[in-house]
Amino acid sequence: MSDAATDNLMARRREAGAFLRSRRGRLAPSEVGLPQGFRRRTPGLRREEVAMLAGVGTTWYTWLEQGREIQPSNEVLSALAEVLRLDRTERHHLFSLYDRPTPERRLPGEEQVGESLRHMVDGLAGQPAFVLGWRWDILTWNRAAELVMGPYAGLDGSRPNVLDLLFSDRARRLFVDWENVARRALATFRADCAPYIGDPDFESVVARLTRLNPEFAAWWPQHDVAHRLAGTKRLNHPTVGRMHFAFSMLAVGDRPGMKLFVFTPVDEEDTPRRLSRLLKHPPLTA
Repeated sequence: MSDAATDNLMARRREAGAFLRSRRGRLAPSEVGLPQGFRRRTPGLRREEVAMLAGVGTTWYTWLEQGREIQPSNEVLSALAEVLRLDRTERHHLFSLYDRPTPERRLPGEEQVGESLRHMVDGLAGQPAFVLGWRWDILTWNRAAELVMGPYAGLDGSRPNVLDLLFSDRARRLFVDWENVARRALATFRADCAPYIGDPDFESVVARLTRLNPEFAAWWPQHDVAHRLAGTKRLNHPTVGRMHFAFSMLAVGDRPGMKLFVFTPVDEEDTPRRLSRLLKHPPLTA
């Protein structure tokens, strides 16, 4: 390791130690179920109390706060995050300082799209756009997405799922080179959902698709993974014909796994004009 890399590593370790000390100092013993005890010279928990609650040795934890060159495991960092009552942003910061990916945890409760994000999606009038949840449920979409790739509403009263739609008969007709599109999407879905393997809600999606779609049942056991933030999609729309879109994906919202997909029409296949015509004169069944 070069001197510059070593200096950078040690700087992050010192920053991590200072961060741990600051979070320890803001907690009262009563907040973690400990008695106040004798008068304390400084506010917050003692090092030995944090170490005890996290299940690590006091000396080892002290070294962490001193910024020594030791590498805590993900399990230890998660335990410290729990003890120190770190929120999602603080937890991500702690893991980043130790060069570790933050383990994603599904938050309880139903996913909701905030009004500002919903307005932004609606405002993309000339670009199909939608927001996906952690298991690829479509949480909100705009009119352009409904007309180009929908319909999304009215599917058994539940939120539509991208994979349910992608493996439908309509999608097989809509997407040029459907098999390639479906395989890539499935590989990206597996990579995105790795933190949720074993979650009953996630497993229910896989079980349903396995039961209903022979291709899904055949491809899912192959364990292909992909990570695509951008790409292209070619469509053969039943009303206006061939269209070509470039798509981008952005993480959005304050819950893990929420993503915004935006499809921008490109000049190929005269797509901007075709999309404009579709938006101005939608089919009667839309």
